[in-house]
Amino acid sequence: MSNADKSLVMLATYNEIENIPRLVEAIFARISDVDILVIDDNSPDGTGRWCDEFAKKDPRLKCLHRPGKLGLGTATIAGIQFAIEHHYQYVLNMDADFSHDPKYLAVLFQGMDDGDHPVDVMIGSRYVKGGEIVGWPLKRHLMSRAVNLASRLLLGLPTHDCSGAFRCYRIERMAQLNFAQFRSQGYVFQEEVLWRLKLLGCRFGEIPIVFVDRIHGVSKIDGSEVGMAIRNLLRLGYENLRGR
Repeated sequence: MSNADKSLVMLATYNEIENIPRLVEAIFARISDVDILVIDDNSPDGTGRWCDEFAKKDPRLKCLHRPGKLGLGTATIAGIQFAIEHHYQYVLNMDADFSHDPKYLAVLFQGMDDGDHPVDVMIGSRYVKGGEIVGWPLKRHLMSRAVNLASRLLLGLPTHDCSGAFRCYRIERMAQLNFAQFRSQGYVFQEEVLWRLKLLGCRFGEIPIVFVDRIHGVSKIDGSEVGMAIRNLLRLGYENLRGR
């Protein structure tokens, strides 16, 4: 099977040694004919070293090593560019902490070319009928809802879950993006990439998922990330309103 017929699952990691071995095993148990790309930001806990050792035994696992924490957005772009360069058909992004259950992988891939309405992005959505979030405090629920509402209003996005990272992308369409134009290094990358794909006329789909907050490891979201996300979202909204 050539890469043109294959899919890539990408995982951005920083200190995920408690999760990544089990997650890699769970992904391959669900779908054996995918490759997995780990983009590791020089995790001091040995996440990257574990991936290198596993890859020696199983070439389906690939690992990109970066010199430090460079942001979720740039990690995602690096994974997408890898998929473009190696001619995969689809690339699916998911969190590395089991918040995104591997049981949804097959449905996301199948939804890309389901019936008469193929899509360019299929989103594992917390905010369509059947979707749910488990384990979040009220403050985080409110913040997420506010970000998604703002994204739809400011950027004209048609999707219900604009900020979730559980997504499958069609590589043919991702190759049409100019990644040098991207402004967001952190979490607002999720909204920015949907906006730029919308400007290309891409089609979106959503399937419901149950998002479960991480059990092992530490969340990477902090106050500075939230502030940066708000600023970047407002800037993108301004550009959208100007018709750029």
